[in-house]
Amino acid sequence: MTTNIPSFTLNNGFQMPSVGMGCWMGVPGEDERVYHMCLNAIKAGYRHFDTVLALTNLSSLVGNEKQVGKAIHDSGIPRSEIFLTTKLPNSAHGRVRAAFEQSLKTLDCEYIDLYLMHWPQAGKPDSVEALGGNVFRPEESPTFVETWKDMERLLNGGKVKSIGVSNFSIKTLDVLLPECKVIPAINQVEMHPCLPQHNLKKYCESKGIILTAYSPLGQPIGPDQPISLFNNDTIKAVASKLNVDPAQVLLSWAVQRKTVVIPKTENEARMKSNITLIQLSAEDMKAINELHLQPNMHRTLAFSSYQSAISGEGNIFGWTFEELGWNMVDGFVVSK
Repeated sequence: MTTNIPSFTLNNGFQMPSVGMGCWMGVPGEDERVYHMCLNAIKAGYRHFDTVLALTNLSSLVGNEKQVGKAIHDSGIPRSEIFLTTKLPNSAHGRVRAAFEQSLKTLDCEYIDLYLMHWPQAGKPDSVEALGGNVFRPEESPTFVETWKDMERLLNGGKVKSIGVSNFSIKTLDVLLPECKVIPAINQVEMHPCLPQHNLKKYCESKGIILTAYSPLGQPIGPDQPISLFNNDTIKAVASKLNVDPAQVLLSWAVQRKTVVIPKTENEARMKSNITLIQLSAEDMKAINELHLQPNMHRTLAFSSYQSAISGEGNIFGWTFEELGWNMVDGFVVSK
């Protein structure tokens, strides 16, 4: 089955489907769930999968690459019809080639379409990535500039088509881009109407970089995150007017503004509706673009447990907000 999912042209000429399936389940060890989710997604029409290799070091890597690769293989769909993304773990910044080869072997998929530096901070070899903290400082080697240069060398082997970054801000991109021989094709960040990343989007577009949204539906992941975009009055009003569900509104808004989305669902009916995009009017787009200006709405829904809502102090995976270049204007600190 195929569907009419728009594709975007990357800065190197390759095509990337605008809607993909996010494959991280939140915890390791969900092998069968990931496999069946991906297999069902392929049957529903998905041709873009975003997977991850994470935790500790190269002798103890945990992720879902094996299950994603197996689902693609078992689907019978030609490899050339699938766009596959995976990521460099923080703890592998000093050994990019080895980490990439491990991912390629685990996926068993001939080549990787897009390889991302998952975070700008490099984890120390004995660090547990999910816990953070044990990382090199921004000026310590391996810096993300050094890591990027190692990623550029991967392009010479013909086993990866595009490279990019994830969780990079204007500040970190301003450091990276002058040192690049290859401009990142993608910057993957948290992005949804509570966190529309307007400034970062404008900046990346000026550099030829497309944004990919993780958490595009903005669903809260804990009791300390009470906001659900599915229950937001603006989103519900648009959904009701067009007789669609809120997820379709959120994903269509994202794609219509020329950003890639990677929602995750194991529900087969929602898989199909998530790739059934609709056309939003200019009025609807404006209302959703401005949703984050409503009281208490400009905020992250993925990282609030890491931060102080009042002072904006905190850190994520061992770097402060200032080091990451995240601030209240760009939306990563809760604004009250």
